Amino acid sequence: MAPTQYWLMKSEPDECSIDDALAAPDRTVPWTGVRNYQARNFMRDDMRVGDGVLFYHSSCAEPGIVGIARVASGARPDPTQFDPDSPYFDPKSQPDAPRWQLVDVRAERKTRLLGLAELRRVPELAQMQVLKRGNRLSITPVTPQEWRAIGALLAR
Repeated sequence: MAPTQYWLMKSEPDECSIDDALAAPDRTVPWTGVRNYQARNFMRDDMRVGDGVLFYHSSCAEPGIVGIARVASGARPDPTQFDPDSPYFDPKSQPDAPRWQLVDVRAERKTRLLGLAELRRVPELAQMQVLKRGNRLSITPVTPQEWRAIGALLAR
């Protein structure tokens, strides 16, 4: 099944790396810890099972795209918001009215690192959200043209 939408999802490799995702049961991990309303809304309102995902390592020595994945579930409440021992605990979120959502992501394959400098050299990626100054969102939409341009880079 070809994906209908595409996303870039950032993860800190010490939290969940592409290798962690590939080693997980069924190569699937819950995308926990999203605490930005716009990113949450993408998961809750726009993501569908089968959508393509660019797996991106952030907050590390070499940030960039490191894998290809798929959205593997619909949105559901993120249990970390209710866990007082979690760094993602939200005391204002209640089980009967959860604030934060997650989707499961199934890793398909690890790729070579596509770093920011390489991505910036590709004219078709000039408007890509992750390359815009000040972008801090952990989840951003990717256009079909950007997805194809990334695929062409990886095919080289």
